[in-house]
Amino acid sequence: MPIDALIKYFNRHLTLNNEEISFIQEVFIPRKIKRRQFILQGGDVCKLNTFVVEGCLKMYYVDENAKEHNLQFAIEDWWIGDIGSFHSGEPSKLYIEAIEPSTILQIKKENQNRMFVEYPKFNRIFRVITENALVSSQHRIIQNSSSNTEERYIDFMQRYPNLFNRISNVQIASYLGVTPEFLSTIRKRMVKS
Repeated sequence: MPIDALIKYFNRHLTLNNEEISFIQEVFIPRKIKRRQFILQGGDVCKLNTFVVEGCLKMYYVDENAKEHNLQFAIEDWWIGDIGSFHSGEPSKLYIEAIEPSTILQIKKENQNRMFVEYPKFNRIFRVITENALVSSQHRIIQNSSSNTEERYIDFMQRYPNLFNRISNVQIASYLGVTPEFLSTIRKRMVKS
């Protein structure tokens, strides 16, 4: 069952008791998502926080030239959502789409807030999740401003070895902020050296 993956995930942070397990079984909504199916589109409010049980999703924005810019990928045991829209209730500028057929668990904002109040253990767990996401975001900002594309590509491969082989070079290029052709040139250069 999909919820078992989430229970195992939470238990890696702090052991859950039976009441906490019953609560998450009650409030998390399981969904099967087809490849290329959206769970969020620009202009919609992000009303659900999403845990990936199986599969791969991407979060991106589309610029004025209709070009996609990948901001995040999420595979098993990762969370994904537009945190700004989720907390503010304002329309999102982001899209979240399945790259692979996926199984996800989602929680509504009101249930997540209730979970934090009624079961403070989850507040601590989500604080760690948020801190880790912030550290990752800061690392990416530093990489983008201080490293060349080849260094960013190597860092991506090292930081995300389980993700690297699951997404296309076009997706990686978008994440790194380069064209697929430029990424191909870098890869060829790396193979030669």
